[in-house]
Amino acid sequence: MNILLVEPRTPDTFWSMRHALRFVGKRAAYPPLGLLTVAGLLPRAWHCRLVDLNVRPLGDRDLQWADYVLTSAMLVQTASLAEIVARSHRAGKAVIAGGPAFTGDAADRFGVDHVVVGEAEELAPALIGDMAAGALQPLYRSPRFPDLALTPLPRWDLVNPRDYASMSVQWCRGCPFDCEFCDIAALNGRVPRHKSNAQFLAELDALHARGWRGMTFVVDDNFVGNRPRCRDLLRAVIQWRRRSGSRMVLMTEASVDIANDPEMLQLMAEAGFKKVFLGIETPSIESLRECRKHQNLRSDLATAVRTIQAAGIEVIGGFIVGFDNDQPDIFERQFEFIQKTGVATAMVGLLQAVPRTRLYQRLAGEGRLRGDSTGDNTSAGLNFEPRLDTDFLLRNYRQLMQRLYEPRTYYRRIQTFLAAHRPRGPRIPYARGDVAALVRSLWLMGVVHSGRRAYWSFLTRTLLRQPSRLGVAVTLAITGFHFRQVSAAL
Repeated sequence: MNILLVEPRTPDTFWSMRHALRFVGKRAAYPPLGLLTVAGLLPRAWHCRLVDLNVRPLGDRDLQWADYVLTSAMLVQTASLAEIVARSHRAGKAVIAGGPAFTGDAADRFGVDHVVVGEAEELAPALIGDMAAGALQPLYRSPRFPDLALTPLPRWDLVNPRDYASMSVQWCRGCPFDCEFCDIAALNGRVPRHKSNAQFLAELDALHARGWRGMTFVVDDNFVGNRPRCRDLLRAVIQWRRRSGSRMVLMTEASVDIANDPEMLQLMAEAGFKKVFLGIETPSIESLRECRKHQNLRSDLATAVRTIQAAGIEVIGGFIVGFDNDQPDIFERQFEFIQKTGVATAMVGLLQAVPRTRLYQRLAGEGRLRGDSTGDNTSAGLNFEPRLDTDFLLRNYRQLMQRLYEPRTYYRRIQTFLAAHRPRGPRIPYARGDVAALVRSLWLMGVVHSGRRAYWSFLTRTLLRQPSRLGVAVTLAITGFHFRQVSAAL
């Protein structure tokens, strides 16, 4: 059996990192971990081929080779998904699709032949049997959230790690919180489910064996959702690092209340965590209460960010505008919070009502929905009627984004971060392409593009005040260049 797995293209958004990838000579930010995991569930006697459209195009020969086409999509990838389905059908190939974009009625929207709703581990035996018999059903729905002991090692042999800026692994699924705008509780449950420490370390070992030495993203919904288990894993990772001599460094997603747990922060730093994505959302207490982001109300958010930075972990912040309780000054408040706390990578998005969330249900009940979410919360506008005037909201959002990534403003924010950050744990290893990335940054940001004077001033200040942090400073400058290009196009 020949199985073609196709990862849809991610459009040019904040999350694609496309404009930063050119500096480091990579084709995509992250590998398609979901499809690699699905491939691990398939019989080893079957022949698998993976095409990541973020890395290379889908060829006619790929489709001719395949018996079935498997794909998985997020909402933001549905335009590419539709192209995959159309090309597969023209080639006479049936498409099996799953992922967050599918709720059970998605086949009617995208023309997919066979839809998988939910996680694949418990569905795999029936799906594989039906594929082998040529008797696939239109819909497969997972009856429960499966035990992650069933999750196999991802098929890393199907991709070239050198194509990616970071690798990805997963330890747990689910989040104990239930924020109104978030669909994690519906997708993966509110009780975190975990792989064993041995499973997780086996995934790190597999990457290490493939020669990977760079950044690795632990793509959990909330890495610290179960604190006792998380501490136990971190101690195991620390021992693994000492035993293996690995120089791999880690990043993950967590809730901001880790700032109240000094032991957790210390263990994360020792285990090699250098970055953490936090859903900070907003400095407005009223808006946090509205969206039931209770964990963000337990301490001062600015203090929490500085505490995490001082523990040696960079904060990547997620922010949202468009809550019902947002006042007209919310844009200035967001700007001041981000600048003063030194959240260099600030991903500010417009509120979206995503299917399966309580926000979607509430707005539907209030008659305020305008349509389905595209999954792009930066350039696609709103899919509901906001309390603030729509034109005012969109205009000020664009201005906020462009202001945040204006070169002088952005470089000041990096300097604020560098002053607060206290490096701890293993050092970030230098990669083969770091010198080339520096040279490209000097040319593109220092000569070709606007903001060149601010860039040279920024580099000079860093060399004079914190010369040991030059690598971090240049990396953040490259990241900011991507966000500046995306913001300019809003």
